[in-house]
Amino acid sequence: MTTIPTFATPPGFMGLTRGRADARFHVAGIPLDIGTTNRSGARFGPHAIRHASRMLVDGAHPGTWRDPLTLPMADIGDFEIALGDIQASLALIERQAAESGHLIALGGEHGITLPLLRALAARRGAALALVHFDAHVDTWPDSFGQAFGHGSPFYHAIREGIVDPRRMIQLGIRSPVQREVWDWTLAQGVTILTAQDVHEIGAAAAAARISDVVGGQATYLTFDIDALDPAFAPGTGTPEMGGLASWQVQAILRRLGGIAWTGMDVVEVSPAYDSAEITALAAATIVWEYLALAGASSASGA
Repeated sequence: MTTIPTFATPPGFMGLTRGRADARFHVAGIPLDIGTTNRSGARFGPHAIRHASRMLVDGAHPGTWRDPLTLPMADIGDFEIALGDIQASLALIERQAAESGHLIALGGEHGITLPLLRALAARRGAALALVHFDAHVDTWPDSFGQAFGHGSPFYHAIREGIVDPRRMIQLGIRSPVQREVWDWTLAQGVTILTAQDVHEIGAAAAAARISDVVGGQATYLTFDIDALDPAFAPGTGTPEMGGLASWQVQAILRRLGGIAWTGMDVVEVSPAYDSAEITALAAATIVWEYLALAGASSASGA
């Protein structure tokens, strides 16, 4: 436990600063939301997630008994974006991600994931496995005519060969979707567990399915906060009823030790629609859960 009360925690994620020279884990905000198709405001997500993360600074993770704050980690601030220009912003994000270490990105809309995957796949020289929590498949060829809107990142990631669709699993899916988009996604080899699937099979079986799909491949986690039911995450731009509960997500994540984690993002937190910070706290806690996993993997040499 720190000697500083939680309400006085410095403004970086979990109170982190830029100044740690040995940092291998980098937390960065990406305040981009010009490709959203419903309610905007995810540009304010990084600030809200950082503010809510003050609740996570006063002890070890009770599953791994590791304190994520002991990791060699720094909050490197927010990435630069090109105001009003999606393509230029994606290029800037990719360039900055390529210069970062093990990156934990705070969005921002889901479109930011595409340049993050591009940078990581280029650095590793191979396609990535992907664990994707979301209410939406995000494999539309375009979003209402915008090719790089927030509903299309995984269409492009699959087409560009930067993720291996046979090692890609989506959880929490439940939104309206055109049948041809659904069929195309499955035809690429993607595994889909709908929200109802997860409700029916339970957290342990869902986690086992994730491990089976990604295998030993280098794996990226992308978490759209609207995977959670609006009762647990009202502060998002495209809420969908029938989603996952906070406890379900936590129970799944805590069973994913041993995966070769290489980076993650949490996206689509729109604080203007939040209530009592519950969405921002959920997002911050998902990052905290990931850090406990990634720290354990790093310590074991994975």
